Amino acid sequence: MAQVLEFKLPDLGEGLTEAEIVRWLVEVGDVVAIDQPVVEVETAKAMVEVPCPYGGVVTARFGEEGTELPVGAPLLTVAVGAPEGPETSGPVTPGPSGARNGSAPSGPSSPSSSSGSSATESSGGSGNVLVGYGTGAPAARRRRIRPDRLDRTPTRSGALTVEAAVPEAPVSEAPVSGAPGVPVPAASSTAAPVSVAPVSDGPVPVVSPLVRRLARQHDIELRRLTGSGPDGLILRADVDRAIRQAEEAEAAKTRTARAAAAPTGASPAAASPAASAAPAAERIPLRGVRGAVADKLSRSRTEIPDATCWVDADATELMAVRAAMNAATGPSAGPKVSVLALLARICTAALARFPELNSTVDTEAREIVRLPGVHLGFAAQTERGLVVPVVRDAHTRNAESIGAEIARLTELARTGKLSPAQLTGGTFTLNNYGVFGVDGSTPIINHPEAAMLGVGRIMPKPWVHQGELAVRQVVQLSLTFDHRVCDGGTAGGFLRYVADCVEQPAVLLRTL
Repeated sequence: MAQVLEFKLPDLGEGLTEAEIVRWLVEVGDVVAIDQPVVEVETAKAMVEVPCPYGGVVTARFGEEGTELPVGAPLLTVAVGAPEGPETSGPVTPGPSGARNGSAPSGPSSPSSSSGSSATESSGGSGNVLVGYGTGAPAARRRRIRPDRLDRTPTRSGALTVEAAVPEAPVSEAPVSGAPGVPVPAASSTAAPVSVAPVSDGPVPVVSPLVRRLARQHDIELRRLTGSGPDGLILRADVDRAIRQAEEAEAAKTRTARAAAAPTGASPAAASPAASAAPAAERIPLRGVRGAVADKLSRSRTEIPDATCWVDADATELMAVRAAMNAATGPSAGPKVSVLALLARICTAALARFPELNSTVDTEAREIVRLPGVHLGFAAQTERGLVVPVVRDAHTRNAESIGAEIARLTELARTGKLSPAQLTGGTFTLNNYGVFGVDGSTPIINHPEAAMLGVGRIMPKPWVHQGELAVRQVVQLSLTFDHRVCDGGTAGGFLRYVADCVEQPAVLLRTL
């Protein structure tokens, strides 16, 4: 009457290869509905609640909170009603015992379970597709099982043993759907617990290219590691652990060598307190948003020959125009317009005059690709780190529309609810580092874009205005650009136009 289905971590899009479990939303033994969120994961770009395409009873969870799993690794197993057919009998267990806190290690699929989309076709999944999983065919008719009909006796692993009925049939071998040539025993009258097969002398069990690169950078031999992931899969945590052990061993060797070289008159008791008093360095893994930022900035510095120019501008008139706009009443009144929104509108006007800076470089084809639309990114600092939400089609928006979209995306960024699509696809970035109380910076270009405009704080400074010394609202503007897409004359012309619009907002009337 019951069938145990395995739900795997889906491809969350944008080329993401792994995700970290932040919070489980269900416990082993909970009854879940189709498309109910079961776990909250953090990718390199956003926090995502992952819905389960099956409805039934959760029998096992794979991974503790804080564990990093590759795409395709099992997340949990769910006992659902089997399609109408012959009655069956015999116990089936979703996985081997030995895990803690309701998590179960992954092994070969149990005789009554299936994986991927094939499982969904036979179980009546949701039919919804989050990239990488879902159902492509109409759901088969099935009977729902009631929780009280399950033998909910937990094993040592925290998984549930589900009493189901299977037909008496001889043991045979059949290939698993999606894995040609891999035989598994068919259902028999008494199903044995699934066990993890020993690692053979085949390929190294690593899915993530980031893990392979990390191992290469630190001369870690992957074949000597025992993976903690499903089926012995080697995760980043395993490589990090090996790196720490190697560094500790090297440090111990250095201490031993120093002790051997120390004067014989020095007693070990006198040297011991000094050695133990040295504080240990804190090691913080580069993963999640911080790891993605590190990778992107490193790639930008490696690939892009950037240059920076800057100029001081008198923003007194711009601030006066903004105050007048926000003070308007009657039919002309509207939402408050921020300084960032005005600067964003100035950027789109400048990019229309200097389209070279709204482009990217195709290194393989050795071509400069000028992009038809402006998707304006803006840097936002959050508790999870630096993110760059993107205002789509900014060149078609006015200052009010841009301001409303910036406010909406900023709120999503603060709550960690930005989707990967809202963080990618930018063509030009506006970076307002003035909110940190600094005047200038040489920002790193947001790869693969070609330029970034930086804006410092606007503050009162002495300034020569109409031939006399006066106190004016002054801001420093800096432009970092890819020297492959244009020369200094183009970059200087862009920055000068932006400064002119800041000093004389009426210049924008030409483009309205």
